Amino acid sequence: MKVLSVHDLKPEDGLRLTFDGAFDSRMALETELAPFFQALEEYSDEWMPDIVEGKRRRKYNRDAVWKSLQEQRSERGATIGLYRTKWPALSMTLRLYFSTLPPKLDILIKVQPLSFFAKAERCQMFVEMVRAWAFRYPVSHATTHSLADRALAGAPDFGRDEKTSRRNGFDKIYEVFWLNVFGPKLVESVGRERMLSTPAWRVEELPNGSVLLVTWPTATDFASEEARLAQARAHAHLRPDLDFSTVLRTLHERSATLALVEPRFPPDVAPLLSRVVDDVAIHERQRKIAEFNANPPPEPEEWRPAAAALPSDVADPERAREHYSYLAELLVALMHTKLPSVFEATPESLTDVDFQFWHEDFPGVFERENIDARAVPAIGAYLGQVLVRHLGGQWIPRQKLEETQVLVGQRVWLPFVRAWRYMRSRQSLLDSSLTQLYRVAERHRS
Repeated sequence: MKVLSVHDLKPEDGLRLTFDGAFDSRMALETELAPFFQALEEYSDEWMPDIVEGKRRRKYNRDAVWKSLQEQRSERGATIGLYRTKWPALSMTLRLYFSTLPPKLDILIKVQPLSFFAKAERCQMFVEMVRAWAFRYPVSHATTHSLADRALAGAPDFGRDEKTSRRNGFDKIYEVFWLNVFGPKLVESVGRERMLSTPAWRVEELPNGSVLLVTWPTATDFASEEARLAQARAHAHLRPDLDFSTVLRTLHERSATLALVEPRFPPDVAPLLSRVVDDVAIHERQRKIAEFNANPPPEPEEWRPAAAALPSDVADPERAREHYSYLAELLVALMHTKLPSVFEATPESLTDVDFQFWHEDFPGVFERENIDARAVPAIGAYLGQVLVRHLGGQWIPRQKLEETQVLVGQRVWLPFVRAWRYMRSRQSLLDSSLTQLYRVAERHRS
């Protein structure tokens, strides 16, 4: 049973829920957690999980849930995952902690895409599910909001170091999100009367002393002017020490950061830059697109006119070409486990190599001495081999690798020089990509 991973979909925003609650560990889990799964099944509608995973993966039903929890149970706790095999994608984690006082029930949910929650009715059902959980399980704090906007808000640390954040949790109103449940301690720290008078779309006091607060009818349009106004009013009301205009300006800045930017990447590097954009955190994507639009990679300089080519100065050119083939195989040996396409030595495999090196930050992780002595020769030889195989290039061997050339049409290219510049930094992997040099050589081969 293959689950639909969020990585299988086009990278875009999702709906994130965090729920920090408690449960009664003295009760049998089947009894104590039955209301939790009852609310999930009643209100999740079209994003209902159909897979439960403990030590192994099973189709979702209550028996499968109890078996998975039993498999995962230890003295300290138990964790299971719940997923979907169809759109929309769901990643849901239920964690139980038996060793804390009180025993904790933590829930993390991500549903992708966020646009799935454009309908008010679907959002209302989500709210009712969270309300049912907060009604049944004592909650210290719970939120639901855009995944990207949460990250821009600084969640979950909100500017604190991780140790402090873990120790104190959400101990004051750092942010007001689309859906919020404030536990009794938070309510009392603000003042129950002030909390209940918050200007918001829905404010409800629960019997256990918690307060449910929803700023706006729908989650998807959180960045609209009206939704931001509602969010700012609620936040400034709950934190009278904050200036409303400052809060609203910060929200507008976050909206601007998340506003869609149309990619205008040069065709030679568009496949590579698009993959890089898709790999960065969702809240950073639009800024990265704007950065690439404004700063396209420079044109390759690692070439000479064919008339200015240096003649071969090696005694045995054929042996030199065999050496280049051997060096190229070293790159295949290095990369083939993660990139099977590297065996093919195609233009597309160059893009795969470019992206993998960027993804790993290869120049920043490995020792400079080893990069220059081993990686650079292997990369240069591999690039040269692709020029030879796919553009009809010819090696012009030289005793010094940096002088070695590949003749393509009316130009000679310097693949080892390109490889050296390529491996200077993570940024240079994009500014001096193998993909770009190949595509420029392809255009000038005739």
